[in-house]
Amino acid sequence: MTGSLIVVGTGPGKAELMTPATKAAIAGATDLVGYGPYLDRVPVCATQQRHASDNRVELERARLALSLAASGRQVVVVSGGDPGVFAMAAAVFEAVESGEPAWRDLDIRIEPGVTAMLAAAAEVGAPLGGDFCAISLSDNLKSWATVERRLKAAAEADFVVALYNPASKARPHQLGRAFELLRICKDQETPVLFVRAAGSAEARVVVATLGSADPAIADMRTLVIVGASTTRRVGRWIYTPRREEERT
Repeated sequence: MTGSLIVVGTGPGKAELMTPATKAAIAGATDLVGYGPYLDRVPVCATQQRHASDNRVELERARLALSLAASGRQVVVVSGGDPGVFAMAAAVFEAVESGEPAWRDLDIRIEPGVTAMLAAAAEVGAPLGGDFCAISLSDNLKSWATVERRLKAAAEADFVVALYNPASKARPHQLGRAFELLRICKDQETPVLFVRAAGSAEARVVVATLGSADPAIADMRTLVIVGASTTRRVGRWIYTPRREEERT
């Protein structure tokens, strides 16, 4: 097959945070496939075809991209952040697994990007300096029971927890429930960071504690980081030490 497919992430917002490899892939594409607002971040080229779609049709979008690549097009699938973190790279391989056998022979490449939790952490210091995990609170593709089980496990293991997709109009209560579950094992004074529009000119940070954190602060552009027992404030910065402290 002469076509190819590259999955890229535009980063969290600022053009400077889009990697040179991603920019080069986009410049060399014949077709750009992605969620409309993400395609809007990409410079317009008159010779390229754009295929914009809604946010909830990831699998259909991946199948279109694979079909175009199989026909000989040089296709780039555009995600936000990093395409491999709760984004389009997994959707592409899901479509490959269930789709046309010939798709498995396509030239497919993933270009890494700057994901939201890295941009959010950089806004406040180094809260991800120790062990951490990332959990999406969306139950569109998995059950809420699975989300709860993972939150409990993360709290018991004393991970710093980065919460993706914390709230939406359809899911206004789940972040509050997540805080309730984390409070079972984590101290009420554990730092909680609400970082909205991380990595963009509109970035805004609210620092709270687990005991006082108001879930209403968050929307779908917010990344929430809940600290570990060792996460601490130093001046205006918040960080989690790499070294484990001796317990007495």
